[in-house]
Amino acid sequence: MRAAYEFAKMKGRRNPYVRLLKKPVTIRLGADVVDYFKSMANRMGVPYQNLINLYLRDCAQSHRHIQWVAH
Repeated sequence: MRAAYEFAKMKGRRNPYVRLLKKPVTIRLGADVVDYFKSMANRMGVPYQNLINLYLRDCAQSHRHIQWVAH
């Protein structure tokens, strides 16, 4: 192993798996829902989009279903 490496000469390479981590989507949420997650995110010190993502991931992993009542 070398005592020192010259990293300035190395060429960077993009991670090919980054695009699989998150997918940008457009979603319409109620203002009250956004305000709720923003206030919770501020208290926790995390971005509100991450908090919404964590909540939705938890719902998906636990196979939670909505009780939908048609009017």
